Amino acid sequence: MPVIRIDMFEGRDNATKQELVETMTREMSRITGCSEASVNVIISNISKDNWGLGGQLASIKFPEKK
Repeated sequence: MPVIRIDMFEGRDNATKQELVETMTREMSRITGCSEASVNVIISNISKDNWGLGGQLASIKFPEKK
């Protein structure tokens, strides 16, 4: 039972996440030979205020474009 964990910034729509889950499931199954039904994909949407990069919050390093 493979588990794929994806941590990414929040804000992506469900269609994008669905495509990601489908692709990761298909490729894990293809590469490892396991069934697609046994693949679990967990997506954690994390606020840029809770993610640090190089000593700086991602919300500061990558401010929202307006």
